[in-house]
Amino acid sequence: MPSLLIIAHGSRRAASNDEVRRLAEQVRAQPEQAYTHVEAAFLELAEPGIGDGLAALAAKGETEIVAFPYFLAAGTHVAQDIPKAIAGFSAAYPAVEVRVTPHLGASASLPATILNVAA
Repeated sequence: MPSLLIIAHGSRRAASNDEVRRLAEQVRAQPEQAYTHVEAAFLELAEPGIGDGLAALAAKGETEIVAFPYFLAAGTHVAQDIPKAIAGFSAAYPAVEVRVTPHLGASASLPATILNVAA
């Protein structure tokens, strides 16, 4: 079974980073989730960084990791920075397969979610 790494931007505000960590805990607690581990990592300004988050999962014996960019738009971070960080990890850990999902903002269910939250 693969592991899931939720990748967020990171913030100087600790409470924002803790919110992402709580999201990972909530995903992990879902009864139908299909991942061995669910963790959070950050592009910048918070720990663990993407490479360290991936390496921590590899250290637990994971050979398949799904990387989920928790970003609303496909800006430079989604299009370049996250793939670059994952490529660096993959060069160091060639036996670990990392699959990057579309970013959150590309989700077909997001419009309905926005309407539900706004209601």
